[in-house]
Amino acid sequence: MIIVDDLLFKPLVSMVDVLHSLAVDEMYDVAGIQDELKETHLLYELGELSDEEYEERKATLETRLDVAETAHERLRNGKVEVKR
Repeated sequence: MIIVDDLLFKPLVSMVDVLHSLAVDEMYDVAGIQDELKETHLLYELGELSDEEYEERKATLETRLDVAETAHERLRNGKVEVKR
């Protein structure tokens, strides 16, 4: 019975693990957030954003970047928890 369980469940578990990794990569796209930060800075330098708008967007994006980096770090270390 243990052999049957291993044959049936190991591929399923590995597939779910790959799907989870892809979902985390998509949800927490570090490069995309960094690009948004660069774009925000460029818009500020060009004068298309006021000081208030720039600071607000920058703070929001930096927070999102911190969360994304933490999520990727936890994924690499295998410490991702699913809370209900």
